[in-house]
Amino acid sequence: MDGSMIAEPRRFSVPISNRFGSGEMSVLEFGPTDRPVDLVFLHANGFNAYTYRGLLTVLGQGLRIWAPDLRGHGQTTLPTVVKGRRNWHDHRDDLIALLDKVEAPSVMVCGHSIGGTTALLAAEKLQSRIRQLLLLDPVIWPPLTTAAFGVPVLSRIPTQVPIVKSTLRRRDVFEARDQAFASWQGRGAFKGWPDEVLRDYLTGGLLPADDGFKLACTPAWEASNYSAQAHNPWRALRRCSGPITILKAQAGSLCAVTPRPGVDVRTVKGGGHLFPMTHANVVIEAVHELV
Repeated sequence: MDGSMIAEPRRFSVPISNRFGSGEMSVLEFGPTDRPVDLVFLHANGFNAYTYRGLLTVLGQGLRIWAPDLRGHGQTTLPTVVKGRRNWHDHRDDLIALLDKVEAPSVMVCGHSIGGTTALLAAEKLQSRIRQLLLLDPVIWPPLTTAAFGVPVLSRIPTQVPIVKSTLRRRDVFEARDQAFASWQGRGAFKGWPDEVLRDYLTGGLLPADDGFKLACTPAWEASNYSAQAHNPWRALRRCSGPITILKAQAGSLCAVTPRPGVDVRTVKGGGHLFPMTHANVVIEAVHELV
């Protein structure tokens, strides 16, 4: 994908109100507006819709796409309450509310990581509006681990894992976007990313602050998403009747699902958990095949 040829998506806000609070969900729109929405795309934890601008622009050459910033990410202003949070039902209910605004009988929903799990949880409740799920290495732990996270006395286990602790220590204020770019280019989770994708992440993920720029997704909220694991994607998987396709990372996958009736599971060769950033063409090809 040639970054110089990528058009700017349209941004608008959708009012969301549910038991988790009220606010505005910021949505990027790609593709033609003279057709119903074909695809709703959900980003991974800590990122934002703009991070995926390159691959969504390619898909937008023929499809109309809505890509929201999830609660606590990007330009979405829905409230974030960390204390007492145990699951991703807030993200699920936000997606259900957003789909209610889509003027189409049904849509394909594609989600990466937490976005994929959120899509699956929403499909359990709203199957008639989702005709196809494409899940990009969704976070689905083995069944026994999932069951343990659902037990209140064990629910604090995820708060002790290294990624939660390191996230809480993450720097979240920068003097300039270029400073953040230099800090992360080729390092950690961003290793192997094209420079254009990293810049897109920073465009959507940094907000102006008094002393420069701050992360739109705070370390506390990102860590909360890692530690709030008392939802049940396995139950949702059993109850969903529509076709489901899962693309799993070859290395470091967070998805324990194996092929089963109605669920097609494919491995992305050479891809890690963030393969949509490094292997975007795999996602593009899968969407074109399934839409």
